[in-house]
Amino acid sequence: MLDSDSESPVSDSRTLADRVFARLQDDIVLGVLPPGTKLGETELASRYGVSRGPLREAIRRLESRKLLERVPHVGTRVASLNAAALIEIYRVREALEGMAARLAAEQMSDDEVAGLRALLTQHEQQQDLKEDTAYFQREGDLDFHYRVIQGSHNQTLIHLLIGEIYHLVRMYRYQFSTTANRPQKALAEHRRIIEAIEARDGEMAELLMRRHIGRARENIESQVKPSL
Repeated sequence: MLDSDSESPVSDSRTLADRVFARLQDDIVLGVLPPGTKLGETELASRYGVSRGPLREAIRRLESRKLLERVPHVGTRVASLNAAALIEIYRVREALEGMAARLAAEQMSDDEVAGLRALLTQHEQQQDLKEDTAYFQREGDLDFHYRVIQGSHNQTLIHLLIGEIYHLVRMYRYQFSTTANRPQKALAEHRRIIEAIEARDGEMAELLMRRHIGRARENIESQVKPSL
């Protein structure tokens, strides 16, 4: 069957879709394609050097991640949150991720904690972070927050925090991390959270995570000045 042949047209198409999906997602998260940007298939196909078939599959996957949205009479565009909605989400994150950090301190295995520490060591090698210009974290296990949430071993928290809005929030996390002096501060806050988790101090881990997200929220508020 064609599906089982690694060199088949079906497999080639999927590989192309995977590639354009990864590139388009990175361009959205990194702000190359800012929130609200209208995307035309012809332009995207030319930009990424693919036909419309793989491109449409990539677009569907990004829509499922809430990074793209279809708007009647407008077309496809990069998703966006208004200031008030973004601040609301950060307030929820502050509470729930604080709880996740407390549970992670209580529930993570020694190997999981060591993996979290190793992840931060990888982050420290990023050139943009060394230059204090941005703090880019790839999705899933390469994301500090994702690993802490998974470390809570609480399925309800995991569903709430790594569900529909995860990728959209990740986009805003990166784009607001480019504020002057914020990347190194965020890294230092991550270090202190890990120290509390390593010490199995759930109360301190929760406090530090809440402060960390609270500072990120304050940074957003200072830039967008929403009328709430």
